[in-house]
Formats: sequence, C-alpha cells, structure tokens
Amino acid sequence: EGVNTLHDTFLHGLKLSEGGPCLGWRPGPDQPYKWLTYQEVLTRSQHFGSGLLHEGAVANPDQFIGIFSQNRVEWKITEQACNSFSMVVVPLYDTLGPQSIKHIMTQCNLRIVVVDNNAKAKCLLGGVKDGQYTIETLIIMAQPNEETNALLKDTNVKLLTFTQVEEIGKNNLKEFVPPKPSDLHTICYTSGTTGLPKGVMLTHGNLVANRAGVVGFFQGDVKLLMGDVAALRPTIFPMVPRLINRMYDKVWAGANQSFFKKFLLERAVKSKMELLKRGIITKDTIWDKLVFRRVQNMMGGRGRIFITGAAPVSLEVLNFMRVALGVTFTEGYGQTEATAAISVTIPGDYNSGSVGTPAVSNVVKLVDVPEKNYYAKDGKGEVCVKGTNVFVGYYKDEEKTKETLDEDGWLHTGDVGMWLPNGSLKIIDRKKNIFKLAQGEYIAPEKIESIFTQSPAVAQVFLHGESLKASLVAVVIPDAEALSTWCSGKGQNGTYQELCANENVKKLILEDLLAVGRKRGLKTFELPKKIHLSTELFSVENDLLTPTFKSRRPQLYQRYKTEIEEMYQGLD
Repeated sequence: EGVNTLHDTFLHGLKLSEGGPCLGWRPGPDQPYKWLTYQEVLTRSQHFGSGLLHEGAVANPDQFIGIFSQNRVEWKITEQACNSFSMVVVPLYDTLGPQSIKHIMTQCNLRIVVVDNNAKAKCLLGGVKDGQYTIETLIIMAQPNEETNALLKDTNVKLLTFTQVEEIGKNNLKEFVPPKPSDLHTICYTSGTTGLPKGVMLTHGNLVANRAGVVGFFQGDVKLLMGDVAALRPTIFPMVPRLINRMYDKVWAGANQSFFKKFLLERAVKSKMELLKRGIITKDTIWDKLVFRRVQNMMGGRGRIFITGAAPVSLEVLNFMRVALGVTFTEGYGQTEATAAISVTIPGDYNSGSVGTPAVSNVVKLVDVPEKNYYAKDGKGEVCVKGTNVFVGYYKDEEKTKETLDEDGWLHTGDVGMWLPNGSLKIIDRKKNIFKLAQGEYIAPEKIESIFTQSPAVAQVFLHGESLKASLVAVVIPDAEALSTWCSGKGQNGTYQELCANENVKKLILEDLLAVGRKRGLKTFELPKKIHLSTELFSVENDLLTPTFKSRRPQLYQRYKTEIEEMYQGLD
C-alpha cells in the first residue's frame, strides 16, 4: 500500500532493508563484491539529482536525461536521481548504431547526457561537431582524456565528471520532487528490424504494476532471498536463451567425446527428469555430485532462481537446465511495450512447453489471424494484451502507436499463441515476417529457423522464399565450436573454414536440417531445397541482427543476395 512509483519503491526498500545492502559490484574478476547500502544510494542520488538541477535541468517529466553507459553503479544512481526528481530516463546503447543514436538524440532533444567512458563521449561530441544534434552538458563517469578534451574545444558543450556533479549537488542540496504514477519514467527505444527504433513511453505506474504482477510467482522464495541479501550473496540469475543454448551444446559436445561420459550424462539426466516430472527440483542427488556439480559451478554454484526471456528456448533445453542446475528455471514472455513480462511460467509447470500464465497486471486474449488459419474459437490467434503495464504509446509517432494499440487499449503483440489445457499460453508463430510461395503456401521463417538451430552443427539460419518460387533456400552459419567434432564423427575433417567450403559437409548439414525439421513436424514445403554455408556470424556489429538479436531480414537478404540467386538457379 502506498507504493505507486519507483521513488516510492526505493523508499520502501530502504525501510525493509534496515540499513542493508543495495548495489553490489566486483572491482575485478576474482575480487569479492563491494556494496552500497540503500541509504548510500539514496544520498548519492539526491546529490546527483541536485547537481543536475543546478546545471540547468528542471524537476518535471518534460526533462529528459540521456544515459549512454554499460550497467554500473553510476547508471543506477542516475536513474534513481531521475526517479526521485520526476525526470525521464532515455537510455542509449552502443549496439543501436550511429544512425539510431542520432535519431534518439534529435527526437528527444537530449541536452544533458551521462556517459561512462571517453569512447562514448567522443562518439557524442563528434555528432555535435558535425551538426547532427546539440548537447549542452555532457557528464562522464571516467576522467576525460586528451582526445575528449580536444574534441570539446570544437563544441559549446560543457563537460563535467560524475563526481563533480555529485559534489555540486551536495553543496546545493534540493528536496526531492516525487513523480506521480502517471508521469513518464523512461522512453525506451526498441530496435527496429526494418527501420529506425521506436521510443516506448513507460510510466512509473507501468513499472510498478508489472513488478507487482510478477513478484507473486516467486512469493515462496522471498524468505530465502532475503537471507541471501543479508549474506551479500546474489542468487537470481537472468540469462538470455543464446547463453543457455551454448551451455547445453557445450555440455553434450563434451559428453559425446567419450562413450562413458555420454552414458553417465544420459543416466543422470534421465534420473533427474523423473524427479522433475514429480515436481522435485534438487541439487543433492548422487548425480549432482558425479555429473552436474561442474555445470552448477559454471554459474557460480549459488543460484536459486534463473530467469530467461527475450527469445524462445526449447522445452528440452529448459528442462535440461532445471535438472543440471537443480534450480527453479522460469521463462518469461513479454515485450518492451508491456513494460517487460506479459506471462511467466509457474514453478511446477515443467512439461507444457508454455510461456506460463498471464502476469496479474494484464489480461490476454487471442484474436483471429485468418491469413494463417488461426482462429480464437480454436484457442489460437494473435496475442493481445491489456492492463496497467501496457505502454502509453510511441514517442512522437502516432501512426505506429495506432498500429500497435487499438482504440480499446489492446496491445497487439504480433505473436501468435495458443491456450493449452492447463490454462497456460504457448507461443507458436509470428503474425508478421510471413511470405507466400508460388503454390500459395504461407511460410513463417522465424518459427522454422528456431527449429533448425536445434541442429548441433548449426549456430544461425536465415530462411528465404519468394512469391514466384515454390521452394525455400537458406543461409546457414555452422557452429564454430561444435562443427569440427560433429564432422569428424561423419568422416569429414579440416579447419572451420575448410569444412564450411566442403560440399560433403554442406550436404550433411542439409540432411541434418531436414531430419530435425521432419522430427519437429515441419511440412515438406517448409524445408529448404538448398543451403549456403557462411562463416560470418549474424551480429549487431555487421547490422544483420537488432540489439535484441532478432534478424534484420532486409539486410540479410541484401548481404546474401548473390548466394540466394545462385541457389535458386535450377530450382522451380
């Protein structure tokens, strides 16, 4: 009761902590955590916020503060200062690229920006020098170097260190100006797969509602977690699916090198899977001592709750991680426009392959997608969300807002889901990114690509089809770590580059993709007729992935246009 904004939330944490720790960081890889208490963070936030006001910021939701930094203590202090003085946080990321940074700087008219290092300071000062945008005050967490100072002379930007702003605020202390729940907390830019990123406007009420809507799923762990806090031991571990899949592949690749290791791992997994089916999660079996302790130690050995989201992960991999780590492993489904979580898997639901039940901050309905033969009457359709966690709209983009938020306030996610018998939600497709083949069949490439990447030899896949062609082709990036071992078991040897250029390897990988696809129920027209092997990983750096690791399909097509045309030669 009474906790309605992120400022309220922090004060509530201050009260509950009774002087306890808030922010921890490692000064070095093998060094113990250092900590700031809640009171120390609040004091520094007040100093920093007061310093911002003294330097020309205003304490209201029209004041945007840019943050261009990796996660670190000063990031949180900047954010908390904004939360407590009713200012709005606008994050910037290296991975967005120069065009997106220019777009955000100009669209939000960011005049005050906080950066962590000289490289980012030079990036922004270069943009000011070239006349792309204007900055009045640049605040740097590191000490400015000669290059930064030299660039500064060509601009009218005022440069201050983070410590200087804190000191200015300490000597000119201001009272907090708490926000209202309806005030903006952040404009968080989502990466566009085809164009410039869109600024998602989220209020304090959105953030508090979503947190409240999810925390109940972990209520039984609260006492344990409070004990972990007292022991200065972080034990909640968020993981992206790419890391989970790499761990899974690495463990099995190691086991496959020896008959005995493979036998032992298979027995261990089978035994603990039987426990999992009965709802038992433990790390105290004989198999944990013999087999899984090494995997657990890879993740620090202390984790209690592991959370994954942002992209799909197979039930097989998820359950393997549950038995190997011996922990509650929860999958969340959501998007920035719904603050974060739309649904969360409930502890005990280990066999449905779902993304769980809706967070209590929102309701979910399914809407017909007739062009793909999905109908709500059959329990299938586009996932639409309505609730206190749904965003206000896209900043200065009414057209895109109307495309995503309908007149009744329903957020149309673009994902296709189905209700399972136990009442949970399963994501089965995407409404967009579909194309039709010459024979009239619709293809959902992302669904098929996610199946093909379950091949142990494959890291990434780009599936392509055209309306004048009856067949699919694919660009495949073999897994650099697994390929050599996989190929040697099939009589093919060589370096990674040699194997990728080997026609026999290409044939073997295509055969494996087809086998994996058929096993997962893909239809004949969903399988590629030809593939091209490439050694260049799709990445944010080469503009083939968005910062959230979604494929940029137009860019991928342009990058491999020649290879695609060659594959189609001789095909219908």
